[in-house]
Amino acid sequence: MTDNRSAPRLAVFGAGVMGVGIATLAIGRGVPAVLVDIDPARLDRARERVRDELRLAHMMGALPRGGPVGELQLAESAAAAAGAGSVIEAITESAELKAKVHREIASVVAPGTLRVTNTSSIPVDELAGQVPSPEDLVGIHFMNPPYLIGTLEVIRGPRTGERAMAAVQDLLSVLDRKGVVVGDGPGFVTSRVLHRMINDAANVVGEGRATVEDVDALMEGCLGHPTGPLRTADLIGIDNLVDSLTVLHERTGDDSFRPSELLLRKVAEGNHGRKTGRGFYEYEVR
Repeated sequence: MTDNRSAPRLAVFGAGVMGVGIATLAIGRGVPAVLVDIDPARLDRARERVRDELRLAHMMGALPRGGPVGELQLAESAAAAAGAGSVIEAITESAELKAKVHREIASVVAPGTLRVTNTSSIPVDELAGQVPSPEDLVGIHFMNPPYLIGTLEVIRGPRTGERAMAAVQDLLSVLDRKGVVVGDGPGFVTSRVLHRMINDAANVVGEGRATVEDVDALMEGCLGHPTGPLRTADLIGIDNLVDSLTVLHERTGDDSFRPSELLLRKVAEGNHGRKTGRGFYEYEVR
């Protein structure tokens, strides 16, 4: 096992589900991390959530027990990223907000610092056109939970430089993740394929042709999907899924990505999946 205690500090922006998961992965691999969020209430809960996720990851064997654990710091200002070896932005799926955060990040980190946008659907070059030093920007689509799913998409935008691509491979090596490099474009590979399937599954339920349980059972039993599309939607977060579908619909013009009425209704009702305790299924919220 590699001792990463001397690894450069990682800064993670956004203390939501993905940011907490990425921070958990980092410190669980011995990488010191600072988690940045402008919401004090969310940040107050973050340390306990990371501790819970780390405990779960150890129980599941997803992170090594007994290995070095990186230090976790919490901060409300982008200035905390100064001196970081790499920065991962993991905020909500909004191109405008992401671009704003990346401009703040670029203003405090050294030139040449790897800047990552964690996104499931927004083209990297769309952000690169709005931020300084676009050659330092790379996309990564971490899957939820990041400490459990070992393979992820690495998105190289047209303006992404060779140094950034080398740096992202170094980062993934330290985190013990496998990156598959794909070309830029709305939804990349996984979201382009998976989100359409989930949307269709929700439409089938909305039309009354099958229950939630039956749709998932058929996709698992007949087609080998490991969890079923609607249980997967709960894991992604139905609000996040709707945001990604909206991006795909707006940028491709393909009506199959228009969020289903059932998905929109669940978001409006606050039933976002695992993180809220109810989506297509019910869960115990930790």
